[in-house]
Amino acid sequence: MDMDNTTLQMIKDLSNAFGAPGFEEEVAEVARKWADPFVEYSAEDPMHNLMLFRKGNSTQGDKPVLMLDAHSDEVAFMIQAIRPNGMLDFLSLGHWDPSTVPAHRVWIRNRFGKLITGIVASVPVHYQKEMGTKELSITNMVIDVGATCAEEVRDIFGIEVGDPVVPAVDMEVNAESGVLMGKAFDCRIGCAVVLEVLKRLAGEELGVDVIGTLTTQEEVGGRGARATVHEVCPDISIVLEGAPADDSFMPEYRIQTGLKRGPMMRHMDVNMIANARMARMAIDTAGEIGIPLQRAVRSGGGTNGGLIHDAIGAVPCVVLSVPVRYTHSHHTFCAIQDFEQTVQLVCAMIRKINEDFMASL
Repeated sequence: MDMDNTTLQMIKDLSNAFGAPGFEEEVAEVARKWADPFVEYSAEDPMHNLMLFRKGNSTQGDKPVLMLDAHSDEVAFMIQAIRPNGMLDFLSLGHWDPSTVPAHRVWIRNRFGKLITGIVASVPVHYQKEMGTKELSITNMVIDVGATCAEEVRDIFGIEVGDPVVPAVDMEVNAESGVLMGKAFDCRIGCAVVLEVLKRLAGEELGVDVIGTLTTQEEVGGRGARATVHEVCPDISIVLEGAPADDSFMPEYRIQTGLKRGPMMRHMDVNMIANARMARMAIDTAGEIGIPLQRAVRSGGGTNGGLIHDAIGAVPCVVLSVPVRYTHSHHTFCAIQDFEQTVQLVCAMIRKINEDFMASL
């Protein structure tokens, strides 16, 4: 499925943006740049949660409010200590499988805002026997920036304790296969869906007022969504995610989030059971517009939906996701057609929501 170059550039800008939990300001800046032409106005709070108000919303405030959410942060790291030999101890921001972390390039944002390239290192294979076998974990890895002492780290590289770190990856497009490779598609591809939906619905007469929210610190407990839901006070919500794909290792009958199989709707995870009527509306709408819809029942995981649906009373909520292979790692894949179909489904669902539908929930 083709995608115009403007949309591809938007996704690339979002994917490449530096957005460790607690340091999402660059993602908000990128999103505002792309959203400015088709939103009425935007607002950003001190946590860098971004609220985008659709052009065409009621000026009277007399319609139900729909919160269209995606999180802007990515799994990342933070510098914990600087060793005398110039190696950097670090901690994870969000959940990482330790086996995916070593030997990858990372960007450390130093106190001047400059990105310093480092390599995540563990004990080299040549010395593992001599050093004694240890279970691989973040605590026995370091980040190496090529320094030979702590003074170089501070004085030459400008790196300090508390500096944030993200994977050093530049998004690539495979036009022949229609697949994108980049970092942070969990959940920058969801952020891109929010922006594209706001663009396509700009100026339309709808039964709801739509506020797009790009919320922070989801990977460390959904802290941004917990704050933003009290600002938006939604009556209903659709949450977008970049969900971990399972088609590279699951048997066919168990695949619930496969690449190029359409958006995924999450019936449940450990934090939320989807509102049954919203789930049925998603299923029916996908069928009506001819879009495949994958349906997932998850024994683990959680999303901002778990925070939004009961934070201010009962907020009917459903979570829709673009499948992403290898989330919570440096390099991830997603498909252009899954993005486009997710956008189409969300637009079609929002156009259906009116007072009668709200009364039926």
